[in-house]
Amino acid sequence: MNWFSPHRMVIQQGNYVTEDAVSRVKPGMTRSQVRFLLGTPLLNDIFHADRWDYPYRIERQGQPTEEKRLTVFFDKDTVTRVEGNAFPATRPAIDNPPPAGQN
Repeated sequence: MNWFSPHRMVIQQGNYVTEDAVSRVKPGMTRSQVRFLLGTPLLNDIFHADRWDYPYRIERQGQPTEEKRLTVFFDKDTVTRVEGNAFPATRPAIDNPPPAGQN
């Protein structure tokens, strides 16, 4: 019974952060400005209050697990630097065909 396999859900965890959003984060910005651009960080560690972590992980059946991690560093309330990687600015196309008559 090779042809039969149970359905596996796509499991997405974390913040989907794109390169265009990250490019807008500049040194000197406040935490609220960063939260507006990137969203609320998934990890906000009380022991490392000077950094916000934006991890992302997605598991799809038959494809390798994809992981990204972005870290924003602060000095008090302002951004000092951004490290890590993000997704390309364009989102992947949906596999649906165009509506009839629009080719």
